Amino acid sequence: METKPLKRHPALRPLSKEHHFSLLICWKIRRGLELNIDPSRIAKYLIYSWENHLSKHFQIEEDYVFPVLSSSNKLILDAIADHKTLKRLIFTENHNIKSLNRIEEKLESHIRMEERQLFPLIQSVATDSQMEIINVKHNHPIHELPWEDEFWVSKS
Repeated sequence: METKPLKRHPALRPLSKEHHFSLLICWKIRRGLELNIDPSRIAKYLIYSWENHLSKHFQIEEDYVFPVLSSSNKLILDAIADHKTLKRLIFTENHNIKSLNRIEEKLESHIRMEERQLFPLIQSVATDSQMEIINVKHNHPIHELPWEDEFWVSKS
């Protein structure tokens, strides 16, 4: 018997949409590495993405979404640890192919964990008032960020 995926609660949809754009960041990093783009160009985009998307997204999750569960919940502890690790990795002084690859892999696995495990658990236990708080505090997702240096686009 096939199980259907749980529909995302409307209050969590903006965050899931942001996850889509975060996965796009991962794809752009991977593509830039495949095209042998100078890691400093990719790093500039990554830092811009942190400042204008990822840090805000993480803060919304930590302030309004994660408190639905116990602060000792393993998925919550893992998610917060991932947030801290990603910030540390992004602000490493010298980005190189290895560090960018590690960031991309960590960000993608983090997003997949939240979408496949954490968000379904949260929406299964959250009260209507908790979901309303999330909705009120974050009902406008951060969209894909414009960036002039489209290093991920092949020029050949």
